[in-house]
Amino acid sequence: MTYDIAAPEPSGMVASLSSLGYSLPEAIADLVDNSISADASTIDIEFTWAGRHSWVAVVDDGSGMTPEELVTAMTVAARGPDTVRSSTDLGRFGVGLKSASFSQARQLTVATARSGDWCVRTWDLDVIEQAGEWRLLRDVDDATSRILDVLRGEADHGTVVLWRRLTGYHGAAVTEEDERTQQQFYAEANRTESHLGMVFARFLTGRRCSMRVSGTPVEPWDPFLSRHPSVQRLPVEQLRLGTGTVRAEAFILPSSQRLSPAEYGKAGGPRGWLDQQGFYVYRRDRLILAGSWLGQRGLRREEKFNLARIAVDIPAETDADWGVDVRKSSVVPPVGLRTPLQRIARQARSLASDVLRHRGQVAARTHGEPLRYAWHVRRDNEQVTCRINREHPLVSAMLRSDGGSPGDVRALLRLLEETVPVTALRVMHETDTSDDPEPFGGAGPADSEVTEVAQRIYEAMIMGGRSPDAARERLRTMHPFDQLQGFWSK
Repeated sequence: MTYDIAAPEPSGMVASLSSLGYSLPEAIADLVDNSISADASTIDIEFTWAGRHSWVAVVDDGSGMTPEELVTAMTVAARGPDTVRSSTDLGRFGVGLKSASFSQARQLTVATARSGDWCVRTWDLDVIEQAGEWRLLRDVDDATSRILDVLRGEADHGTVVLWRRLTGYHGAAVTEEDERTQQQFYAEANRTESHLGMVFARFLTGRRCSMRVSGTPVEPWDPFLSRHPSVQRLPVEQLRLGTGTVRAEAFILPSSQRLSPAEYGKAGGPRGWLDQQGFYVYRRDRLILAGSWLGQRGLRREEKFNLARIAVDIPAETDADWGVDVRKSSVVPPVGLRTPLQRIARQARSLASDVLRHRGQVAARTHGEPLRYAWHVRRDNEQVTCRINREHPLVSAMLRSDGGSPGDVRALLRLLEETVPVTALRVMHETDTSDDPEPFGGAGPADSEVTEVAQRIYEAMIMGGRSPDAARERLRTMHPFDQLQGFWSK
C-alpha cells in the first residue's frame, strides 16, 4: 500500500483550535477540569487588568507534572478519547488545555512542579505561525517570569496556567485607562464565577475542592433547589444503556410565591429561568450541559415549563454514545434512551405547568420526609416497585409488638386503599390522564371516616413522642390531609 504523509499545517491547526466557539468562562472551566483531575484542593482563578498586557491565570495545588508529562500535556491530542483514564480524570480528547487556551490568548504558559523543581513550557502562536512548526518554548520572557514568580509563591508543587496577549484585549488601542474595556474584563470574571459555581457545584458542595475568582470564593449553584421543602421530586429512574445505567431524576421547583425574592432570583441561574429549564447532564459529577431539552421533538422552551429541571448522570465510558463534544458543552442522547427521556421530560413539564397554573397550590413533596406518604414507588433496572412505607406512623404502630388495635388496622387499610400511587406509577409509563383517583374524594372538609383515619395517625405520632402541636403540624403537610380540612388544619 502506497501513501502520502499529510500532516496538518501548524498555523491552520491553530486557527481551527482557536475557533471552536469557547466562551471565556467555558474555557476556564476546561482548565479547572485539569486541576480537579490532578486532585487539587484549592483552585484560584486570577483576572488582572493591565490594559493590552492584562492576563488570566489558573493556579492549583494539585499533584503537578514531571517535565515529560508537561510536554505530553502541551502536545495537541497526545491523549485521545480511547486513552484509559483514572476515575477522577475529567478529560477526553486531549485538546482541552490547548483549544481552550488558544481560543482566549496568543500566549499559553504552563509552570508545574511535583516536589520543588518547577518546569515551564510555552506556546506562542506568533512563533508557531512564523516558524511553521510546533515549537514548544522552554524559556519565558521577563514579564511572564515575574508573573509566574508571584503566582507560585513558596509552593513546591502544583500547576499554573497563564494566558497573556488575551483575545479582544491585546489591540494597540487598548490602554490601562480604558474604563469601558476594563469593566468588560471584570464582567467576564463575574460570569466566570457564576459559571464555575454551576458546572462544579457537586465538587464544591461535597467540599472536594474550593475555588476562588480574584479572591472571591465560588459558591455552588444548585439548579434543583434540592434542599427546599417545596420542591417536588419525581422517582429516580435507572435507564439501561449497554452494560451500564443512566440515572435520571426530575425536579419541579416551587413557584415564586413559595420563594423569597432572593431565592427566586438565585434559582433563575446564570442565564435566567427560561434558558435554565430542561435537562442537566452530568459526567463524573461535572456538569456538561445546563438547561436543554436535548433536541427532543416537540419539546420547546416555554415560560410555563420554567420550573421543570431534570438531572441526568451519564457514565464517562459512554461519552461516544452521547456525542460529548470537545468543549464538553453539548450532548446528543443515544437513540435507545430518547423515548424514556422524552417520557420523563413530558411528565416533568406537565407537573411544572400545573404548579404555575394553580400558582403553587399543587402539594409539594418534601425531600427526605418519611411520614408523608404511605407508599414508596421506585423504578430500578426497568422494574417498577411499590412498597409500603414502614416509617409511616400507622404502619409503624402495626409493626410494634402489641400489633396495634383493630381500629388502627381499619384506619391503615382505608389509608392504603385511598392512596394507591396511581399517579406515581403513571409517571413510569405515560402522561397524566383525567381519571386519577382523588384520595378520600378530593379537597374540602373531611367527613367522619377521614377524621377517624387522621385521628389514628395523630395518636400514633403522639405515642411516638411528638407533641400535639407537632403532630397536627405534620398532619397538615401529610398526603392526602394537606388537601383536606379537619382538626389538624385549625
